[in-house]
Amino acid sequence: MSEYLPELWPLLAMVGAFVIGTFALKLPVSISLVIASVVGAAVGGHGFPLRHLVEGTFGYLDTLLIIATAMVFMRMIQASGLLDTVAHGMTARFHHRPATLLVLMMLFAMSAGMITGSSTAAVLTTGAIVAPVFMALGISRNKTGAIIAMAGILGMIAPPVNIPVMIIGGGVDMPYIGFTLPLLVLTVPMAIVIVLFLGLRSARAANIEPDMLPKSYHDQYGLKLYLPLILLVVLIVGEQALPRIVPALGMPFIFTICAAVTPFTGRRFQPLVASREAMGAALPVMGILAGVGMFLQIMALTGGRGFMVSMLVGLPLALLYLSIGVSMPLFGAVSAYGSASILGVPFVLALLGSNEILVASALSLIAAMGDLMPPTALAGLFAAKVVEQPNYIKVLKHCLAPAGLTIVASLGFIATAGFWDRFLFWDNRLGVYGILAGAVILMAGLVLLLDRTGSRHKPAEVK
Repeated sequence: MSEYLPELWPLLAMVGAFVIGTFALKLPVSISLVIASVVGAAVGGHGFPLRHLVEGTFGYLDTLLIIATAMVFMRMIQASGLLDTVAHGMTARFHHRPATLLVLMMLFAMSAGMITGSSTAAVLTTGAIVAPVFMALGISRNKTGAIIAMAGILGMIAPPVNIPVMIIGGGVDMPYIGFTLPLLVLTVPMAIVIVLFLGLRSARAANIEPDMLPKSYHDQYGLKLYLPLILLVVLIVGEQALPRIVPALGMPFIFTICAAVTPFTGRRFQPLVASREAMGAALPVMGILAGVGMFLQIMALTGGRGFMVSMLVGLPLALLYLSIGVSMPLFGAVSAYGSASILGVPFVLALLGSNEILVASALSLIAAMGDLMPPTALAGLFAAKVVEQPNYIKVLKHCLAPAGLTIVASLGFIATAGFWDRFLFWDNRLGVYGILAGAVILMAGLVLLLDRTGSRHKPAEVK
């Protein structure tokens, strides 16, 4: 053990400073990460390495730009009335098919997290919109909170924006390319299973009164209202599917273009005010990312990251999986982003025999479960506020089984990475997309079958 002491002490000092700053001094996570980085550098004999601290701060500049522009776009389409209109349309069309409506509302609740990369943003925006619909279907307040909490977490991991994967990729020099299919395979089926598990038994084909629905602006603005969302899909999909036709603009520029279009498509609002509110919501997350970059830079400088990798590589495979399933969610109680950086990077390096894209994708989902871990439990806490439940533990109680299932499924995804590597990265792309399309059709058929077998009555139409 003596040969590792030069790398061990700075690492212990960094972790200790981080824990003391976060829990004892009640400092923001971002500030605690900065303090831990400075302490680790000093203990490692590097004094105050300003160059490394600055390099680490800007290590996730691309990700910071994505977060900022995505938050602005999300806030603007919310202000324009687009989100309310989509929720109203789905509820009015499928209110007599509870299983179908549950699945569609789950995917809609995930959408804000998919765009912003933040579970909190998803819970407080699209999650808040769908919560009254879930409760109108007969789902209890606590289960509704659990559903939107899980939707926020799964949306945070689903493409196109997955910040934990970007953090892990930045730590191992892996570009954010090729993650779309693995992340969809991990999140979408899990979302369907979770919402049906939590809500189908309680859901009923109830008469939903019009005042229960979000307001629709479709009649007022027509198809023009949907232009920002359509443009976003066209630019993102076209950039990957038709690179010769659609130029590679990059996610920040795409979000900027779509946000610039939004004020002219729907309900009138003040773009500058909306942008300022969005940046206010984004700054805490951006601060954490800047601190994470600094923390990782100092870990590499002092040898702490190499020490962790060398320690993990020597573990038996079963014990390694157990440590992933336990340590990443627990550390994620402080910050899912911190868990992805401090533990995710060494775990990817310890599993270098497997496809790094698949491993990083699954690790990001496991790290995201930290948003359900007390004392912070951000996703559960904000979901409880949305459903007006003062005791958020009652919401978290219903998240235990879905979270455990998600962790086990993610570990299974890592264990079978060889199969998924051959399938998802198969040279015959048409065959891959054909099989996935067949799987989607099969899942849709099963959901429709659940609606048909569980239907009790056909209520009056909702307008």
